[in-house]
Amino acid sequence: MRFTTEQRLNDGVLEREFTLDEIPGILWTPASASAPVPLILLGHPPLGLHKMYPRLAARARHCAADGFAAATIELPGSGDRPRWAAAEQAHTDLRRALKAGAPVSDEIIDALILPLVDKAVPESQAALDALLTLPQIGGPVGYSGGVISIGIRLAVVEPRIVAAGFFAGSFVPRAMFEEARQVTIPLHVLLQWDDEGNDRQLALDLFDAFGSKEKTLHANMGGHTGVPQFAGQDAAGFFARHLR
Repeated sequence: MRFTTEQRLNDGVLEREFTLDEIPGILWTPASASAPVPLILLGHPPLGLHKMYPRLAARARHCAADGFAAATIELPGSGDRPRWAAAEQAHTDLRRALKAGAPVSDEIIDALILPLVDKAVPESQAALDALLTLPQIGGPVGYSGGVISIGIRLAVVEPRIVAAGFFAGSFVPRAMFEEARQVTIPLHVLLQWDDEGNDRQLALDLFDAFGSKEKTLHANMGGHTGVPQFAGQDAAGFFARHLR
């Protein structure tokens, strides 16, 4: 891991950009901490870190206010990272289906999500390897938001992640349901009831499939971008219970 920039935000949070094997990332740590702090890995949609930065930084600053470090890395094929042809074709097929008002087929969803999960999860684990060697970070680790299928895979294969907050707002391949049954860590799942891009019943079925003994579904009225402010407070309370 190589840090490339460093700045103090106006609330004292230290923000550092880094690269890890040519993968860009950002780490935020609280203004002051007397001991190593837990870490929350911030997921995000594949729109690029530059575009997602305002939302990610806001989430990270809330994490820091609660005494947690937060970090994120660029997803494969996003931002300035190299594209790959199969993913580009899947995005094209998705846009064509949405524009035509046609159902998004399982084949499109599989092509769009499954290769992304296969590539992104090992990179997230490598990022954890590096981040957890830093003296400011001591664990445990939580995962928050982003592409829910990436979160599911991480919850299954990464024992350092002890709790996860998922946003039921992205396409989910049917194959991920079997992995969801293997998830056992505490879960906090947010669902926007009128999310125009999300299959509500599929999201409810996925929640039912999770194998966790402790899982909570927070459903709010409104579309994809209409998440109420108090939803973030509820998520903060969830991580406070499980990471401290």
